[in-house]
Amino acid sequence: MKRIVTMLFLVVAVGVNAQQKIGHVNSQRLLDTLASYKEAGKKLEQKRTEEITKYQTLEKAFQAEYNRLMEEAPEMPKLMLEQEQQKLMVKQQELENFEPEMTRKLQMYQQQYMEPILERTQKAIAIVADRKKLNYIFDETVSLYFKGGIDCTAEVLSELLKLDAEAMKMK
Repeated sequence: MKRIVTMLFLVVAVGVNAQQKIGHVNSQRLLDTLASYKEAGKKLEQKRTEEITKYQTLEKAFQAEYNRLMEEAPEMPKLMLEQEQQKLMVKQQELENFEPEMTRKLQMYQQQYMEPILERTQKAIAIVADRKKLNYIFDETVSLYFKGGIDCTAEVLSELLKLDAEAMKMK
């Protein structure tokens, strides 16, 4: 009886498995082909450069102020020295707060620039999956191993280029 139940289970499992259609895409190839992805990367790099420049400017100003204070400190009255040290501590705090704020801004920019591209990619994948009646489409760039399945990269790329062209026209 146990053998019959086990065999029945295997037959059902194989039958269910046979109905599952699986495809795969190379998401990196899809993204690297898109002009909008390259443009978003350039914009993001520009923002990163701007933020780093702002940080370096603040850092230089702080360092100059610190060096000036170290030179003038022996000749300053105690009250004036304490006030200058307070100002310096405020600048140091600004500098320390700038880095996490810069990281937050860059993450926000990345989301702003990349989210529409990823949405178009998902839409293109869904169109191809519906057309080919696929149950799953995996990203081969993050898979440890895959064998078989249908490579949908070219078809998804075609759909994605259409969607991307429409989106670029609307800008």
